[in-house]
Amino acid sequence: MIIRGGRAIYGESVGILVLDTKFPRIPGDIGNATTFDFPVRYKVVQGAKADQIVAAPDRARALLPAFIKAAKELENDGVRAITTTCGFLTVVQDEIAEAVNVPVITSSLFLVPLLRRMLGPKRTIGIVTADAQNLSADHLRAAGIDPGWRLLVRGMESCESFKTILGTTDTATNPDYSLDVEQTSRDVTGVCQAMLAEAPDLGALLFECTNLQPYAAAVQTATGLPVFGIYHVVNMLHSAAVSPGFSHGYL
Repeated sequence: MIIRGGRAIYGESVGILVLDTKFPRIPGDIGNATTFDFPVRYKVVQGAKADQIVAAPDRARALLPAFIKAAKELENDGVRAITTTCGFLTVVQDEIAEAVNVPVITSSLFLVPLLRRMLGPKRTIGIVTADAQNLSADHLRAAGIDPGWRLLVRGMESCESFKTILGTTDTATNPDYSLDVEQTSRDVTGVCQAMLAEAPDLGALLFECTNLQPYAAAVQTATGLPVFGIYHVVNMLHSAAVSPGFSHGYL
C-alpha cells in the first residue's frame, strides 16, 4: 500500500465551524470533542458572536467571508465534511458548500424534510430553537422546510439559565460565563413538555440549537419522543466520509 501525504495532521473526519463564544461546552455539546466517538477538528470564526448571528440573518451574510475562509482552512487541514455550531447559518449554506469540495451541512434544520417524510404529513414536528422570535421564515426556507408543514417552534430565549449560551447574559454579574447545568436541563425539558401538551400529535423533536444535545436524554425520558439534532448530523457525516468496515461481523 502506498499512502500519499502533503499535510501535517491526519485522522479528523469532520470539521466544525465554531462561533466566537465563551460559555462552557459540556459533554454532549457539539463544541466538546468528547461528544463524539471519533476525532473532529474545530475552527473558531473570529467575530461571529452567537447573539448577533441569532438576532439577524444578515449578520451571518456579513460574516460570510470569514466563514468561507475558515471552511477552506478546515478542508486544507484534511477534514472530509464540515458542519457548524449554529443552526441559524442555514442562510449561508449554499455559499459555504460551494466554496469547498467536501460535504457541508450548516444546521440540523436540514433534517426536518427527512422527519416530515418519516412522520407523514399529519403529525407535528417540534423545533426547539435558541430564539423562536428570530428563527425566521428565511432560515426555514433555506433548509428546505415548506411553510405549510405542521411545525411547532418554541425557543429558549425566555429562560434565564440559557442566557449564558445565547450570549445575552450580563458579564458584570456572570464574569466567568458560568452555566447552571441542572437548571438548564430542567428548563429545556420544561419547554419540550409544554410543546407536547400544546400539540399531542407531536411526532418528534428537532433541536435547532446545537447546545441542547446534552439534555436530550432528559427530554426523551420526560416526553417519550425521538429527539434529533446536530449530533446526528455529525455522526452521519462521519459515517459517510469514513465508511465503517465490517470485518469483525459474523453470520
